[in-house]
Amino acid sequence: MKVNLLKEAKKEEKNVVKFLRDLVAIPGESCGEKKVIERIRREMLKTGFDSVRIDPMGNILGKVGSGKHIIAMDAHIDTVGVGDIKQWKWDPYKGKLEKGIIYGRGAVDQLGGMAGMVYGVKLMKKFNLLDDFTLYVVGSVQEEDCDGLCWQYIVKEGRLKPECVVITEPTNLDLYIGQRGRMEIGVTTRGKAAHGSMPDRGINAIYKMSGVIKEIEKLNGRLKKNAFLGKGTVVVSYVSCKTPSMCAVPDECYIQLDRRLTTGETKEIALKEVRAAVKRAGVAAKVKLLKYDKAGWKGLKYPTETYFPTWILPKNHKLIKAAEKTYLGALGKKAKLSRWIFSTNGVATMGMFKIPTIGFGPGNEKYAHSVNDQMPVDHLVKAAAWYALFPRTYCRGLKS
Repeated sequence: MKVNLLKEAKKEEKNVVKFLRDLVAIPGESCGEKKVIERIRREMLKTGFDSVRIDPMGNILGKVGSGKHIIAMDAHIDTVGVGDIKQWKWDPYKGKLEKGIIYGRGAVDQLGGMAGMVYGVKLMKKFNLLDDFTLYVVGSVQEEDCDGLCWQYIVKEGRLKPECVVITEPTNLDLYIGQRGRMEIGVTTRGKAAHGSMPDRGINAIYKMSGVIKEIEKLNGRLKKNAFLGKGTVVVSYVSCKTPSMCAVPDECYIQLDRRLTTGETKEIALKEVRAAVKRAGVAAKVKLLKYDKAGWKGLKYPTETYFPTWILPKNHKLIKAAEKTYLGALGKKAKLSRWIFSTNGVATMGMFKIPTIGFGPGNEKYAHSVNDQMPVDHLVKAAAWYALFPRTYCRGLKS
């Protein structure tokens, strides 16, 4: 029986919309995702998943099928905060629906991906779109704090290493095949405290750092470019100091750098560049790659260094061919290939573990982390149709 998946997915529109609105209405910042996970679990069971479990880190994994080809689809289900609530035109935790758009924190980044996957599975089961695969639909945690950490845990501790992964971060319904990597780097200068009325008796750590900041700004203009992934970047994203009082010379200053890595840039290269910038500033400073070790919602700490590798899937890869064939079969048109500007869990699946990874998700990434966070309803419907068809299309492609 040939199924018009787009037409069938349209019949589930009210259900998928309600599910996403429910998810948006639950605050779920990194390390506080428990209630979001519980809501997802109820919907997975309702829509026919074979089994659902929550791992010790707090990730939720819904399973479908028992075939030999292990496939995973991932949506991180934590969100960032709302920032200045006065800048929002609507309640960020209401899941407002107006003129075919769902508004609210996490709608695009990236609860919409989860909603689409769950209803893709419902369609998959309803129309028996199964094959020799085992599908894991993963709702991953702590991504906004530390992208890829969840998949480091799943692969290393959960012993689950799929043969391919679909990341459902927003792609505007295009197929994304790569992204820049990133690093979090800390720089510290030290001075000598003195009374603010006698600054000449001290050494101001902030003044020392000011020269470093100027060199970091210059460094950004010299970084490597890649025609597809874009340019490497570095920016001062945080500044702080330590001082005995507000009427004293600060004896320590700290800055944090957000470094985005394009093709050919490595952890070692990036650190070397920052140390060279410090040297050009003519000061002494400590430069280090930072670590993340925050406890998740279940209390587990899983420390990692904050280096997240660049990755790109070769354009002739069989995973891309399967994704393109799925696109044509589910949506009736040819797919466009592109890449993310921001970072995703692909830094672990593809960047660290070399698991072939591709992106397909509803919504436009330009609305991520903004007060205009939103998801078009028609994107949810189309995404569900694609997710329903992909696993079988992938498996059948392996046989041809």
